[in-house]
Amino acid sequence: MINQISESDIKELETISKKLRREVLIMIHNANSGHPGGSLSSIDILNVLFNKFLKKYPEGKKNPDYNKRDRFILSKGHASAALYAVMAHCGYFREEELLTFRKLGSRLQGHPSSVKMEEIEVSTGSLGQGLSIGCGVALGLRLDGLKSKVYVFMGDGETEEGSVWEAVMNAAHNKLNNIIAFVDRNRLQIDGSTESVKSIGNIKLKFEAFGWNTIEIDGHNFKEIYKAIESAQNSEKPTVIIADTIKGKGVSFMENNPNWHGKAPNKEELEQALEELK
Repeated sequence: MINQISESDIKELETISKKLRREVLIMIHNANSGHPGGSLSSIDILNVLFNKFLKKYPEGKKNPDYNKRDRFILSKGHASAALYAVMAHCGYFREEELLTFRKLGSRLQGHPSSVKMEEIEVSTGSLGQGLSIGCGVALGLRLDGLKSKVYVFMGDGETEEGSVWEAVMNAAHNKLNNIIAFVDRNRLQIDGSTESVKSIGNIKLKFEAFGWNTIEIDGHNFKEIYKAIESAQNSEKPTVIIADTIKGKGVSFMENNPNWHGKAPNKEELEQALEELK
């Protein structure tokens, strides 16, 4: 693993992120349903994780090393469009399948389904559950003697749920240094700001109090994302990467606007968004 990410890598990641954001918007528009805000805020982190760090085998069980793969859990399952866009880019399935998103009979359900797709580790969507599942998976990997990592991607609104903090306590107690969590700190949820719905306060201090290694970053800065994930790989404790992000990132009229939490763009809005993402 290199210590620094090159400028050429950053340029490539920037190009990929714009492409992924465009695909997310097209998918949601085509389905006339979905969650653009939290998907767009997640893209840059998922881009770096999947393209630079995640030990993955898109061909599935045909690969003899399949069990050695890293596990990824999208706890904020409503951001499935972002996950599917990244997975298609990485070769898990053909990009043409993205247009079946949220269609009857599609594998690309509104929330990730491991029943529909074996490439999905865990069915998610009920917020506050992903980290608990991740702890179980991390313990299982340890028992099997596997060095794989478990990555759990959460929304900041999720941390209002008590089950999250039970999982945080569990991971610290069991010294699960093979689990790395992300908190997409875009400060907005479906009903408005996280602070007005139920004040979260200083998430970093909370995780630290439970014994976690904590890292705060700009969730749209590729250098910071890369450095944080690389640092987390070598931690002796479970690690949380708290990413300061912008909901609706990349589209001017969606940015920091809670109305775009779960709303599909119409034709005119899609055209404007795609123009901004050229």
